[in-house]
Amino acid sequence: MKLVVVIPALNEAVTIAGVIEKVPRDIPGLDQVLVIVVDDGSTDETAAVSRQAGARVISFEANRGNGAAVATGLEAALRDGADFVVTIDADGQFNPDDIRRLVVPLLEGRSEFVTCTRFADKKTIPKMPKVKIWGNAAVTALTNLIAGTRLTDASCGFRAYTRDAALKMNVFSEFDYAQEGLVSLAARGVRISEISLPVRGVREFGDSRIASNLFKFGSKCLSTLLRVMRDFRPLLFFGSIGVMFLLVGVVLGAWVLIHWIMTGETKPYTSFLTGSAVGLLVGVVLFVLALIADLLGRVRRILEQILFLCKGASYDAAQRDARLTRMFRAESQPNETTHASHPAPEERAAV
Repeated sequence: MKLVVVIPALNEAVTIAGVIEKVPRDIPGLDQVLVIVVDDGSTDETAAVSRQAGARVISFEANRGNGAAVATGLEAALRDGADFVVTIDADGQFNPDDIRRLVVPLLEGRSEFVTCTRFADKKTIPKMPKVKIWGNAAVTALTNLIAGTRLTDASCGFRAYTRDAALKMNVFSEFDYAQEGLVSLAARGVRISEISLPVRGVREFGDSRIASNLFKFGSKCLSTLLRVMRDFRPLLFFGSIGVMFLLVGVVLGAWVLIHWIMTGETKPYTSFLTGSAVGLLVGVVLFVLALIADLLGRVRRILEQILFLCKGASYDAAQRDARLTRMFRAESQPNETTHASHPAPEERAAV
């Protein structure tokens, strides 16, 4: 049983070695624990420090975003034959030793996806600015509405996946993956659970690359969630807009009707009749569009199931080819000794 720990990193040379070295390698129920660092276009020594600490490194030519880094790390872990995958931040806010507790529900078969929560237990809520707590609460509430879940923290990056859960998660946002990933997994019927763990609320070094600008973070999260709602809950998305237009049409029409009953004429609200007609017409069109989008959503689910099967077959084939290559090399060079402690060579990922 293999666990691969994926660490997305951008200019984290000061802290990343400590995170890598503290990843536990002796977790009961697991035979092998590997670490993959996805260097998201760092301009410092993040990649070199990670290799020196014993991690396999995948480097982007330029910064692409946390979502792209995590997606690349998950793909690499699956190609390596991971049975379980854990994602953890490189800034030291999470304690790597807590991976032991995070993977327990997966090893026991109680969940397929486990996420750390910072807000479920009032005793362990980290010290952070109130605005960040409120922002997280708002994002979590909207995510729960879309996903149909009851989570307390939708933005935490400390997560654990079974192989099937990792295969089922499709993320298109390069900025971040947290909320979109949750909705994607919930829509696929993955069993999700939370576990409360102590977390440092404020970074010891540097600024958060995700939430350093709260306005930017909030606007991008809202944009991502609206697209996710459109994709996964089209009936709710288009239906809600349709209801708003219908309400405008009904209110304007009722206003003119009441005025006509009381005065016998539509002046000075004659223009409201046009607004009412437009609102009712657009509302009806949006409802029809919502039904069509809901039908397309069913087609999407079928395509995602096909993609899940294709990805699984592809990664299994890659793992099988890698095993055959190692066997061939071992047979052709029987006297060569491989030292597991040597860090793996760096990989490059094109933008």
